Amino acid sequence: MNRFDFSPYRRSTVGFDRLFDLLEGQARLNSGDNYPPFNIERRGQDAYRITLAVAGFKPEDIDITAQQNLLVVQGKKQEEASDSEFLHVGIANRGFERRFELADYVRVDDAKLADGLLAIDLVREVPDAMKPKKIAVNGQKTLEVVKDDDKQADAA
Repeated sequence: MNRFDFSPYRRSTVGFDRLFDLLEGQARLNSGDNYPPFNIERRGQDAYRITLAVAGFKPEDIDITAQQNLLVVQGKKQEEASDSEFLHVGIANRGFERRFELADYVRVDDAKLADGLLAIDLVREVPDAMKPKKIAVNGQKTLEVVKDDDKQADAA
């Protein structure tokens, strides 16, 4: 197992404790079970998709919970009464729980189950108060572009 030592970074940074704790926690949690397999893709500057292979699960068997900075996907297979006897069971029929740490301002936009794949679309929406702003030096007004239509109206 790869163990990362973040102590040099912890000594020279302030306010990144949560980030380092997340990275160390994920390394511990992800060392075990790999079921169900999943992909994480970036679909745009602020759009992401998590796709999980959940063959055999129905929409009512899957529970998706989004909390602040955490997405939990659980699958609980409901027992079905069957008169047949299985001679070999090779298709996974067990429940699962997957946890995904989400960045600030990331929310779940949509979730769809088709062809055994659960696709969860995520969107990052940064509030206007958090977006970068241009600040005028010494309170100077910004210059506005004069349109050609205004010049022709003044000349007439």
